[in-house]
Amino acid sequence: MIELTVDAAGLARSRFVVSPLHEVAATLLPWGLRRDPEADPWVTRARRVLRRARLPLLSELALDGGGYLPDFLSPHPSGPSPTVEEELDRVRATPPGRVLDELEALRNGRPRNGLAGAELPPGVRRAMTRGGGHVARQAAEELRRYWELAFAPHWPDAKAALDAEVDRCAGVLARQGAAGLFNSLHPGIRWAGGTLRVDSRFTVAIPVPLVIVLPSLVATEPAVVVDPVPGGRRPPMVAYPVRDRPAAPAPPSAELAGLLGPTRAGLLGALARPASTTQLAARHFLSAATVSYHLGVLHRAGLVTRARSGRTVLYRRTPAGSRLTGRN
Repeated sequence: MIELTVDAAGLARSRFVVSPLHEVAATLLPWGLRRDPEADPWVTRARRVLRRARLPLLSELALDGGGYLPDFLSPHPSGPSPTVEEELDRVRATPPGRVLDELEALRNGRPRNGLAGAELPPGVRRAMTRGGGHVARQAAEELRRYWELAFAPHWPDAKAALDAEVDRCAGVLARQGAAGLFNSLHPGIRWAGGTLRVDSRFTVAIPVPLVIVLPSLVATEPAVVVDPVPGGRRPPMVAYPVRDRPAAPAPPSAELAGLLGPTRAGLLGALARPASTTQLAARHFLSAATVSYHLGVLHRAGLVTRARSGRTVLYRRTPAGSRLTGRN
């Protein structure tokens, strides 16, 4: 059991974050390496990439059992929704001493807290001989390649689902307060009497200045990241699995595809929730220009609406479009 005691000021500073690099790092944890029939297709693809691509440092640090994944692979987010480039820059800029301290924590473990030590893999030891700065740079480059191969095409949809979860949490906070919010995240996360308790095989009980909360589409159970470096002051991060994930749209019927064409039928079927041209292009592996053309046809036919949200134009099915697809 992990117990994090947070006072009123710390609770006021606590925040939710949507982090692309934390989703990447989550696939290096034990749940990322096991077959899960309920996993999103892009998560399954990431696991295949990790096994097949030349990512020696990440492959050696990936956990197939218990243990500790060094924190420098997924640094503390600097804002509520950092870009992957911002996070990769933070990995690259990790102080060399911090990198080596975290790898020593991996080697030595924290027996008092239930974390056993582990022998460092040979590739990690070789990288360490060139210094912590070299390890950080190599990790950043491998994370970039991993991201491009396995995550980038799917991130707009994944981010939309994570943003929707943060919006849900904001509504719970407004209606039920902080206790109701934390108790709504997962059965393994409970708030009572100023203490956040998270089910874990590790044992930690500490007062903390704030808590950073990360919803995840990769995680299958809650996890807490506590600074393993002696004297470290990084606030803990609590990741939890998003339970209400949007269902993947069913393929269009043969009749609808024959009427509209397969591309337009597929786009219309995907628009039960608002989406941008960029999101649809990534989801359907089409160019943005192609998606824009077909959306224009659907819009003129009265099957989709469009509305601006900041700098983005979002499309959604109209009631007529929903009736045509046979969906609400």
